[in-house]
Amino acid sequence: MPKLPRVTASEVIRALERLGFIQVRQRGSHVILKKQIAQEGEEQNVIEVGCVVPLHRKTIAVGTLKSILNQAGVSVEEFLDNL
Repeated sequence: MPKLPRVTASEVIRALERLGFIQVRQRGSHVILKKQIAQEGEEQNVIEVGCVVPLHRKTIAVGTLKSILNQAGVSVEEFLDNL
């Protein structure tokens, strides 16, 4: 697994938007993004996946970025491809 780079919050938001996430709202210094995923099977179920990106500092800590990617269900490789 490749190492996560030090990136700014705006770069994280832009990469997640390229992956299909939409900014739903912002409360204070936190941006909430969501994406609807259709599950295939006998019934068409739609699951909503969300994540929160903090706008506190210039760069996001690596551990925080890993947590954001886990919330979003995005792999490190996917994220790096969309930076």
